[in-house]
Amino acid sequence: MAIVVVLAGSYLGYQQLSDKGCTGSIRLTVAAANEIQPAVDQAAQRWVQDGANVDGTCVAVSVVNANSSTMAAAVAGEHKVQLTGLGTAPESVKVPDVWIPDSSTWLLRLKAEAPGFAPTDQKPIAQSPVVVAMPKPVAEKIGWPDKKLTWNTLLGQMLTSTSLNTGIVNPSLDAAGLSGLLALGQAAGSGEKAQSTKVSAIKGLANSASALRDDLLQKFPRSADPTDIASSLGAAPLSEEDVVAYNAEKPAVPLVALYLNPSPLPLDYPYAVMPQVDLQKSKVAEGLRGQLASASFKNALGAAGLRSPDGSYGAGFARPLGAPDASPAVTKPAAGGDENGGGTAAAGLDASTLSQVLGSWNAITQPGRVLAVFDVSGSMADPVPSAGNQSRAVVTQKAAAAGLSMFDDKWAVGVWLFSTEMNGKRPWRQVQSIKPLASSRTEIASAIPQIVPKKGGDTGLYDTILAAYQEVKRTWEPGKVNSVILFTDGKEENPDGISKEKLLADLKKLNDPKQPVRLVIIGIGDGVDEPVLQQIVQVTPAGGVFIARDPARMSAIFAEAIGRRTGATS
Repeated sequence: MAIVVVLAGSYLGYQQLSDKGCTGSIRLTVAAANEIQPAVDQAAQRWVQDGANVDGTCVAVSVVNANSSTMAAAVAGEHKVQLTGLGTAPESVKVPDVWIPDSSTWLLRLKAEAPGFAPTDQKPIAQSPVVVAMPKPVAEKIGWPDKKLTWNTLLGQMLTSTSLNTGIVNPSLDAAGLSGLLALGQAAGSGEKAQSTKVSAIKGLANSASALRDDLLQKFPRSADPTDIASSLGAAPLSEEDVVAYNAEKPAVPLVALYLNPSPLPLDYPYAVMPQVDLQKSKVAEGLRGQLASASFKNALGAAGLRSPDGSYGAGFARPLGAPDASPAVTKPAAGGDENGGGTAAAGLDASTLSQVLGSWNAITQPGRVLAVFDVSGSMADPVPSAGNQSRAVVTQKAAAAGLSMFDDKWAVGVWLFSTEMNGKRPWRQVQSIKPLASSRTEIASAIPQIVPKKGGDTGLYDTILAAYQEVKRTWEPGKVNSVILFTDGKEENPDGISKEKLLADLKKLNDPKQPVRLVIIGIGDGVDEPVLQQIVQVTPAGGVFIARDPARMSAIFAEAIGRRTGATS
C-alpha cells in the first residue's frame, strides 16, 4: 500500500508539472540569512507553483536558514582557508548554489583570503541600516529625539560617561558589529592620539561583547526599574531589523534606533551565485533573482522588518520611532554595477580596511603569544619622505608602540633585533623573552627604543627566521595564537648564514599541525624580495607576507597582519 501511495503521489506531481508545460527537474539550493529566509522562500515557492522552468525543464527551489558567519566558515573551508575569528564550520553545513548573507562584507573577506572565490551577481536584494540601539530612557537622557547625534557624539559618551554601558556583537562574527566598529574607527580619525582613542573604545565595547545577536539583546533592561536600566546594556550597534524584531515582543523598555551621522555600512543581503554553479542552475538562479524584485517580495521584506535595496519599505514594516522614510544608508552600485539593480554595501570598501579593524579587535580581545623580530640593519636608517624624513627605524618604533598598545594583557610578547654579527657570528639578539604583558608591559615597552640601525650592518634574514620560529615552537602554549611577526626592509645578506633551501627544509620539519606557529613577515619599502618571502611563509600554517610600500603606513599594515590569514601589499 505504501508503494501505491508513493507511486500515486509521484504520478500526481508529474501530472502537475506536465500541466505547467515542463518536464524533469532542476533543484536550486539557496541558503539565506535567518531574518530574510522566510520572504525568499515564499517568493521561490510561489514561482515554482506558477510553473517555473528553464528551457522546458521544471524548477524546484530549496531555501534554508543559514547563519552568515557559519556559512562563511563553510565557504572558506571549501577553499582551504579560514576567516579570522570564525574557526571551521560543522561538516553538516553544505555550501549552496546561491548564498544570501546579511552583508557584502562576508564576500569581501572571503575574496581577500581565497582568490579562487568569485561568485556572480552579488547585488543586494534587501537592506537594513545599521543603527545604535538604545533603551528609550537612555536615549532620551542624551538628547534623543530632539538632538541630532553623530558617531563622534557616541564616541565621546563612551570615553567620558560612567553611566553608559556599551556593547557589541563580536565583529569577527557579525556584520552589524563590524559596521559599527568601522564607524567608530572613522569617527576617531587617524594619528597616534586616534589610535589610543580606538583602543579605549574597543576595550569598552569588549566588556559587554557577545558572540550572538540574541545574547546581546538579552543584556538590555528587562524592566522599567531605574536600577535595572542603569546596570543593563545602554547602547550597541545593531541592525534596524533587530530593533524592529525586539520591539515586536512588546518589552517593558522598548529600544529606539539612533540613525547616527555619517551613515555606517548597512546590511545589504547580496544575492551571491556560487562559483561552482553550472550554466543550467545559473539560469534558475537568474530566474529566482527576478522574483525578488517584485512588489510582493517588497511587502514580504517589510513584514520581516527589512527594507528594499533602495531604502524604501513595503506594507507591514513596523518603522522604529524616529526612523526615516527612506534609509539614510542607500547603497551605491559597485564599479560597473547596474544603477537600477542597486549596489553592494562593500562598494568602495577594501579588504585591508576590514582587516585592520578586525586585527585591532582581535589583538585587544583574543589571547595570544607573539615574538616580534625587528630588522636593525644599516638600511633602516634610510629616511621616509612621507613621514617627514624620519628614518625607517623611527617609523618602525612608532608602529611597534602602537601595536603594543593594542595588545591586551591576555597576550605575551617578546622582542628580538637582527642584522649581522649581533652576538658573535649570530645575526640576532634577544632583547626580551616572551613574557605576559599583564606583568611585563613596561619591560617590553622599554625594548622598543632599542630598534636602532647598526651602522654597516647587513641582513641576516634566514638564520633569524629559523631561530625565531624554533623559539616560539619551543615555548608553544595551547589555547593561544602562537606567532612570529618579523619586520624587515631587505633581503638575505649574511655570507655566514644558512641557505634558503635549508631554511625551507627545516621549517617543513618543524611545522606541526598540532602545535601551529604562524609566521608573518612585514616588508618595509621596495627593497624586499616578496616572492622569496612568500615561499618562506607558505611552509607555515596561515602565515602571510604584508608589504608596506610606504613605511609610514606600517601601523595600519601591522593591524591588518593580525586581522588576516593571508598577506597583502599596500
